[in-house]
Amino acid sequence: MEIFGKEIRGAVDKETRCRHYQQTNDRIAIKFYCCGEYFPCYQCHQEYGCGKPKVWPRRLFGEQAVLCGSCGEELAINSYLNSGNRCPACEASFNPGCALHYHLYFAKE
Repeated sequence: MEIFGKEIRGAVDKETRCRHYQQTNDRIAIKFYCCGEYFPCYQCHQEYGCGKPKVWPRRLFGEQAVLCGSCGEELAINSYLNSGNRCPACEASFNPGCALHYHLYFAKE
């Protein structure tokens, strides 16, 4: 599905939700380091992605890799991780539960 001019693989609505996560604050897509494509979650990447998951190295946390499904703002990883679960551009809330999966997207050290 194309959202804000980006192809979001696995998305089922215009705010980037997928069949796995559909709460109102589930509204981000993450560009996966391994393939450079946006997915709503790690499960969508497993189903529709490259099959070679890799996490973003810390040295690249300044790269834009998170898309707000509310306004289309692309956030740098550091900005997203330090956002307090709100988009810095439109203040839409993000699901704080996503933090449970950070290790699947972003290197710890």
